[in-house]
Amino acid sequence: MTAGGTGDFVRVRLDLAYDGSDFHGWAVQPGQRTVAGVLEAALARLAGPDAATGLTVAGRTDAGVHARAQVCHVDLNAAAWERLAGTVVRRLAGVLPPDVRVMSATQVAPEFDARFSALARRYAYRVSDAPYGVDPLRRHDTLAWPRPLDLAALRASTTGLLGEHDFAAYCRRNPDRSTVRTLLGLDWRREPDGVLVATVTADAFCHSMVRSLVGAMLLVGDGRRPPTWPAELLTRRERAGEVQVAAAHGLTLVGVEYPAEPAQWAARAALARRRRA
Repeated sequence: MTAGGTGDFVRVRLDLAYDGSDFHGWAVQPGQRTVAGVLEAALARLAGPDAATGLTVAGRTDAGVHARAQVCHVDLNAAAWERLAGTVVRRLAGVLPPDVRVMSATQVAPEFDARFSALARRYAYRVSDAPYGVDPLRRHDTLAWPRPLDLAALRASTTGLLGEHDFAAYCRRNPDRSTVRTLLGLDWRREPDGVLVATVTADAFCHSMVRSLVGAMLLVGDGRRPPTWPAELLTRRERAGEVQVAAAHGLTLVGVEYPAEPAQWAARAALARRRRA
């Protein structure tokens, strides 16, 4: 038995960031360039074939979505980890493409699960309503909106969305998965440069949920829908066809929260698995 692992493997937490522009999402897909695919190839190159297994991510981002604070775990051959532990971040920087970076690699207890041990995920969505569109240097992570947006209206549109609800109106239909989620935080602010930023936090998100919420609220912000409309859609049990899914490139995963005490990781994972079931 090795600390942080079982048998000949140890569990390693990876904190990473990536520009999703040229990735077809997180998950490995045949013939597609994905974040997981690139990361697995880099780990195999450094640690050797079959030395890394069970790559698991906190939140599987869609094609075009970015991350500043993504978290995943992987089980690494103990001998390979012993050889790489002190230099793995620098070595990964040497073999990964420039649009993805592992910021830290830490050995953790085997009870840590990047997906199920998480308490919450936090996303930020950036929108510019400037008449010129988007600052060219931020064009990859900011949506250009063609109409002026009212911050007060955007904030009013969040009323009634917080808490546990069935977000079926905002999720891509999947008959095998629940669309009940707990929205922990939802806020809009206007940055000094004029860009509007929505910050959305939940225990978990179903597919396209954040971008659908943003799409609905933007219609309130530019005056085409009343502030009560986004919450009224929660009565639906199917996806609302009139909700526009905001473009992927404006969305960035900016945080994943875990229990502070390692002893709580397993309990949190067990609870999350029961809820998903």
